[in-house]
Amino acid sequence: MTETLTTDLSLSKTDTPINAAPTAVHVSGLPVAAPLTLTEPRWPAFSAAAFLVSVPVFFQAPLVRLWPTLSLMLGCVLLVVGCQLMRNPSRQLWGDLTVGFSWTWLAGTLYWGWFRWEPLIHLPMEALGLPIVAVLLYRNRAKVGSYFYLGSLFGTVVTDLYFYWTGLIPYWRQLMLMDPTQAGSVLQSAYLTLQNFDAVLKGSILLSLLIIVGSLPLVRSKTHWWAFSGAVLSTILVDALFLLSAVFAH
Repeated sequence: MTETLTTDLSLSKTDTPINAAPTAVHVSGLPVAAPLTLTEPRWPAFSAAAFLVSVPVFFQAPLVRLWPTLSLMLGCVLLVVGCQLMRNPSRQLWGDLTVGFSWTWLAGTLYWGWFRWEPLIHLPMEALGLPIVAVLLYRNRAKVGSYFYLGSLFGTVVTDLYFYWTGLIPYWRQLMLMDPTQAGSVLQSAYLTLQNFDAVLKGSILLSLLIIVGSLPLVRSKTHWWAFSGAVLSTILVDALFLLSAVFAH
């Protein structure tokens, strides 16, 4: 499995334009067609990254709570599928993103499936993919997926910081220990806690941080930076949707 993963990930060279004249090259002993476009697929990477952060979480959340083992298996399937897609030069971008997404899915499954009642270990567990990503970036491989993972992790850090900064951690624990059907009253209490100038100011500061960090890489031409931006900026959407769920909770 390790050798296969290393071989597959070695095929992703996202800094190379993906539509040049097709000549054969060899990577790790496998023949791979040379990239096929003259422009970097920045917008597809940005859009896909935003989608992967903002949509699957609403499917994963109930799945990991009810069947965490199934969610873990699905994460492994995503990793294998991503590696297979990276074997095809025309699908390297999607394979790269799928591999990066699998790190977030697997780490999230481990935490939300078995340790969700303890917020103190949330960030360390979400960061479990960092050593792998660091090795890939050091070897200049799978950069799009790796930067997507880093952007997603940065968004998670900012969201957790808001929880700590505004005193929402006790509500986190209550929500994780109770039946989801009874969560409305806790969400309402958490929302009322935020009805003050101090909480609004802190939220505005962190929102500005997300916007700045998510927007600055868009001036760059490389695809992996746009994947990072898509992951960071879509965190705003996810957080806003969860805030709305608290506002309208009964």
